Amino acid sequence: MSILSAQDLTKDYPGTRALNKVSVTFDSGRVHALLGKNGSGKSTLVKCFAGAIQPTSGKMFMDGEELSFSSPADANQKGIAIVYQEMSLVPSLSVTENIFLGRLPKNRMGAVNWRKAHAMARDLLDQLNVKIDLGQIISRLSMWQCQVVEIIKAMSHSPRVLILDEPTSALAAHEVNMVFQVLRALKKQDVIIIYISHKLHEIPEIADTVTVLRDSELIGQKDMKDSSNADILHMMFGEMEHKARPQGMKPGDEVVMSVKNLSRKGKFEDVSFNLHKSEVLGIAGMLGSGRTELLKSIFGADPYDAGEVVVKGQTAKKRATPISMKKMGLGLTPEDRKKEGLILIHSIRDNLCYASIDRTRQGWLENRKKRIELADEQVDSLHIKVSNLKASANSLSGGNQQKVVVGNWLNTQPGIMLYDEPSRGIDVAAKQQIFDIMWQQARLGGSTLFVSSELEELLDTCHRILVMHDGRIIAEVDPETINIKDLYAMCMGGKA
Repeated sequence: MSILSAQDLTKDYPGTRALNKVSVTFDSGRVHALLGKNGSGKSTLVKCFAGAIQPTSGKMFMDGEELSFSSPADANQKGIAIVYQEMSLVPSLSVTENIFLGRLPKNRMGAVNWRKAHAMARDLLDQLNVKIDLGQIISRLSMWQCQVVEIIKAMSHSPRVLILDEPTSALAAHEVNMVFQVLRALKKQDVIIIYISHKLHEIPEIADTVTVLRDSELIGQKDMKDSSNADILHMMFGEMEHKARPQGMKPGDEVVMSVKNLSRKGKFEDVSFNLHKSEVLGIAGMLGSGRTELLKSIFGADPYDAGEVVVKGQTAKKRATPISMKKMGLGLTPEDRKKEGLILIHSIRDNLCYASIDRTRQGWLENRKKRIELADEQVDSLHIKVSNLKASANSLSGGNQQKVVVGNWLNTQPGIMLYDEPSRGIDVAAKQQIFDIMWQQARLGGSTLFVSSELEELLDTCHRILVMHDGRIIAEVDPETINIKDLYAMCMGGKA
């Protein structure tokens, strides 16, 4: 049995303590769920283990040997591998090439020994009982297959510790089960598995222990069999009130946006619906159903082939752009916040104001006072946890990054907000704040189109839910009269 541990591990940044004297132990042959709200310190802890950052004080040990890393390469040599939420695969290369990227076996002539490379890759897949075409390029694989390739790439280094950061955040339910099969196989190989996730309903299925951090400190570590969902939530948040959709908050009769027979070849077909004033309208469906593509086309980010979008009686141009749709009162928080919603190396303040640049300039000159004012307003209203607005957006936790994306578009004063998976990779409290924003906008007369793979969120939040399957709207349901099981069945193409 192997044991990874931390003793009084502390990490300080200017103005904040990200990790405060954390002492914790993880043993092999088990899956250890590492939980905590955004900003709790869990990412800081695993980055210390993985050599991505160095602790300010405290010690780390592997089987009694003290660890000290100056880089991830040092940690990798000691058998510690990490798979981050954002995949690092090269889309144009094959599975085998990605697994052994930069270290493909060579023959005596210095050329790549492809027979040996494929055999090594096949052996790794066989160990985990996975069947994936080794010659297939990554861009043609499903999301769960890409996630498994990431795990196998990490396993190719024969690690003693495997850290997984939100490995199922972009996966559908049936794909999650495939990844879990791989993790169960890894347990049998006596690997220490640390599993970070915000999907609490998944934890009992895969975890043997649960470790909770809150506000940079260790709250506790318990066996999963002795922990209820309520116990875990209490450890993560203390006393927390769950807010349901406010009663009596009804949509108006006025139609603020009509989507008429919208089609985009290979993505969605003949989509029609109305969005009313003060309405939160959900779109449910499995990954690949066309939800994201539909939102992007409505917003002008991607073209559509036929149909039209009418906003408050005005028909959008056939070749609309995000700029023209923004002028019509629309805003969009994209599915991938890091690639499409933020400029990570730029400041938090700038990221809060990019979409509202027309409000923060005088002619060609920047109105710095106005930019600071708008940024501060969103930090206060969205409770964004930040010590310095001049810091890069990359310094924020996932939940606070998501709030910056939302705040950026709220600064444009939109009449209609399109949210694509706004709760992905963020904790329960941050999710609740996003939902509160939707309801507050509804009270002020704003309207929301809300896509989520978490069907419970749609049932708790929306006035109506549209169901998409294979690029078509196949049903409209009332959250008050449908249960989660029937909604899931409809998303899979069945009947309630």
